[in-house]
Amino acid sequence: MNGEEKPVRGWGKRFFEPIKKSMAPRIRELRFSFFLMRKSLLAIVGLAIVLVILILAVFAPVLAPVPEGQRDPLYMPRDFQSPKPPGAEGFILGTGHLGVDIYYGIIWGSRTSIYIAVFVVLVASILGIVLGAIAGYYGGAVDELLMRITDIFLSIPGLVLAMAVAAVLSRSLENIMLALIVVWWPPYARIVRGQVLSIKENTYVEAARAVGSKKSRVLFRHVVPNSLAPMLVSATMDLGVVVLVAAGLSYIGFGPPTGTAEWGKMVSDGQQYFLSTVIYDGVEYNPWWMVTFPGLMIFMFVMGFNLLGDGLRDILDPRLRR
Repeated sequence: MNGEEKPVRGWGKRFFEPIKKSMAPRIRELRFSFFLMRKSLLAIVGLAIVLVILILAVFAPVLAPVPEGQRDPLYMPRDFQSPKPPGAEGFILGTGHLGVDIYYGIIWGSRTSIYIAVFVVLVASILGIVLGAIAGYYGGAVDELLMRITDIFLSIPGLVLAMAVAAVLSRSLENIMLALIVVWWPPYARIVRGQVLSIKENTYVEAARAVGSKKSRVLFRHVVPNSLAPMLVSATMDLGVVVLVAAGLSYIGFGPPTGTAEWGKMVSDGQQYFLSTVIYDGVEYNPWWMVTFPGLMIFMFVMGFNLLGDGLRDILDPRLRR
């Protein structure tokens, strides 16, 4: 039995040793990246904000459970009730018009905002990577055609283009996301194209061509992975900007219908009462909370991803790593 165990051990060592050696530089690089992240206080603050919002989104059914027999968690039976401290009778963040509970809107709106941001940035970045990489690598007529189409989209102000697309479609979150995707992919295509133009002349790319690798394999195996660092930083920051633009579209009337847990729509519903006095059941209210709390969440969301994006830039930029 002892004589049979040695080949097994030897085989395991021969199998795992090359993997261990090949992963060692990547592990060292990852450790150094975490070290740089820990040195950046703003990046840590941004990461903490993002994690808090992610926790709110993931645990929304626990933090703000839908009352039994009620399909929509936003609607409660009391209009314009002011915020109450925890433990007191009432609603912690108050209620608004049609009995909308601001607390439920904040919690469930975090899930809506993350869904919008991730979906828009993911789809737009995939489109930008594919089109920008093809344009930069193949050049010639392909590059001219794709870049002129990109220039057409870039020549139109982003918010105006998003408004035009949203105006043609019906009011819904899905159509807002479609409008934002149309706006967001051209900058990514430009960034990736510029990176590909410089990287495709490197020695390792020429070596891959020399051994007979297909153009598509060279492009997506060797060129594109080394072209993504600037785009990843831009995409991280855009996660917050997408939510801000989506909130702006909702605010000016292109968003989902009233009662949807979306921060921009909540601000839009509350802005008409922000500087006015409301009389409800003989009591005067100035429902400032309808705008303040959703607005603060939008601010925190955008700031968190911007700070995190700055930290990623410091990590991914070789000049800043020295």
